[in-house]
Amino acid sequence: MKNAVVLFALLLLCSSAYAGRSVLSLNDNWKFRFSHQVQFKSEHRVDLPHTWNATDALSGKQDYLRTTGNYEKSLFIRPEWKGKRIYLRFEGVNTVTNLLVNDRHVGEHRGGYGAFVFDITDFITYNQDNKLLVKVSNALTQDIMPLVGDFNIYGGIYRDVNLIVADPVSISLTDYASPGLYLQQQKVSSKQADIRAKVMLSNHSAEAVPAEVKINVWDGERLVLTESLKTNLAVGENQAVTVPFTISNPRLWNGRTDPFMYKAEVVLVTGGKEADKVVQPLGVRYYRVDPNSGFFLNDNYLKLQGVCRHQDRAERGNALTRDHHDEDAAIMMEMGANAVRLAHYPQASYFYDLMDKGGIVVWAEIPFIGPGGYQDRGFINLPSFKANGIEQLRELIRQHYNHPSICFWGLFNELKTLGDSPVPYIKELNEIAHAEDPTRPTTSASFLEDGNEISKITDLIAWNKYYGWYGGSAADLAKWADQIHRNYPSYKLGISEYGAGASIYHQQDSLKPGDPSGWWHPENWQTHYHMENWKAISERPFIWGSFIWNLFDFGAAHRTEGDRPGINDKGLVTFDRKVKKDAFYFYKANWNKKDKFIYIANRRCVDREEETDILVFANIREAELLVNGQSMGKQITDKQATICWKNVKLRKGANEIEVRSTNRKDTLSDKVTLISKHL
Repeated sequence: MKNAVVLFALLLLCSSAYAGRSVLSLNDNWKFRFSHQVQFKSEHRVDLPHTWNATDALSGKQDYLRTTGNYEKSLFIRPEWKGKRIYLRFEGVNTVTNLLVNDRHVGEHRGGYGAFVFDITDFITYNQDNKLLVKVSNALTQDIMPLVGDFNIYGGIYRDVNLIVADPVSISLTDYASPGLYLQQQKVSSKQADIRAKVMLSNHSAEAVPAEVKINVWDGERLVLTESLKTNLAVGENQAVTVPFTISNPRLWNGRTDPFMYKAEVVLVTGGKEADKVVQPLGVRYYRVDPNSGFFLNDNYLKLQGVCRHQDRAERGNALTRDHHDEDAAIMMEMGANAVRLAHYPQASYFYDLMDKGGIVVWAEIPFIGPGGYQDRGFINLPSFKANGIEQLRELIRQHYNHPSICFWGLFNELKTLGDSPVPYIKELNEIAHAEDPTRPTTSASFLEDGNEISKITDLIAWNKYYGWYGGSAADLAKWADQIHRNYPSYKLGISEYGAGASIYHQQDSLKPGDPSGWWHPENWQTHYHMENWKAISERPFIWGSFIWNLFDFGAAHRTEGDRPGINDKGLVTFDRKVKKDAFYFYKANWNKKDKFIYIANRRCVDREEETDILVFANIREAELLVNGQSMGKQITDKQATICWKNVKLRKGANEIEVRSTNRKDTLSDKVTLISKHL
């Protein structure tokens, strides 16, 4: 009885309820051990989210632990839940999950990045503790995407787990773990939005049930419209009904300018009572991509200036909390990005929510990842592998269908066509994506030659280009883009990745390239790389979007480079999010015109020659340089929000450098101290 009281208190504190549905967090107080360990000697408490690779993988240990972990928990099932349906919803577990309830196998999920739901109603005992055992394996499996990747496969239950109690007649929870509501934007303009609500329903009672499905659309606290449909719901799961509705003169979701969203409710009524309710965002928008003119949102040209993001960080691996996601989104917004490629897998639902609210256009993708520089293949012509990829694609689309921020479904990254060619399979994925969602275009990230057949499958195509880091020079990007646009004018061309490594501890007064696979990654070369690459991208409107690789440094256990092993340091922000590198402020000056600032670059290169350049990024018109209190003159920022005072003379020893605005209203300045050791 004590357990029942405790659980009831938790239900009040940690759950949300809509009509006949209650949601209870199960994140706390699990017992964990590895399968190869003795149970009673090795198990210890963990709270979710959790990964067992936060230490070994992030230390550069290439053979980090890829094994099976066991999570065990007692769950009291209240007697008043009898007659309800009881579900467990897992937001993300890497990679293979097997659930046992009271030592009986409930089911298996294969894939590390999508949510999934198990119906445990037939496995529980009421009014007593029930044993939950979740067996998780992150071992490499040849029939589960991804097979390779320049990132860590962190094992564990690394996202939230919830218990859901629902009426036997409800909005479906088991349609690929979707919300059970698809808001299909069929025709949208500034004058009218024609939308079809597809609702998935389940009836676990003994006979057909008369039901009414209501759709309510809210603008804040104002009810915009209500539509309803009456139906006779047969026994069974995932039965679709559709309710069309129209919004006149809709307020559009307009990216960062105005990320407005309606709130759409679907209410299920049976026996004259509200049996279930689901709420989803409704951001009404329309967009297109032109091969010559780029991306248009609501008929307005929008240069998609984007970043890529991995979902891990120092000391945490991929076991992130909402605070971590909030911080990442805030940094993205500060920089002025208006697009993001969430690579290379589906990320937390909460992060898509943040992108909706922030007005960030999203490229969402499945983990179909090619070898890059690896010997292993990203594709095997194996029926079970292909079936798993289709499953993960359906999970991605159905779970995240209603996010207005998502504008592109990504199907692959850096696949080769030698040996088992993935081309026929990609074509199949492309057809499935369009069948699942006819409203959004597909895209992909290639690194093969421009005319390869793999580049002609998806609606849009983008390339991973690292001119100036992995060979060539930064100027080559402009030449390549012009050539491909000229040779293949029908391509809707994007840049899916571009970047260079940088350590904040690697400083040099001269401008020399680092060694991509070595231990010297100077920060100022990364800055130079991005200045040159962004110049080429910004001058070419036919590039519909570009995505910096990467916004944050991230874990890659196999890498031996930069200032330490195990880290890909191409981020504009350090792995712990504590330091924004110089290149971050270059983009902030170009992309964020609202938050006025001045930033002196190369500030961590303290030791200088007698004559040195002072490089500044600023989103104001004009600034003045002072060296030891003496003015070195004023300059106007160029088209790239940059000023450079050349050959500034320093005195021996410490020199106080200040750059300040000339507009008295702004009173902006930045200061650093440089040391000159000349004789």
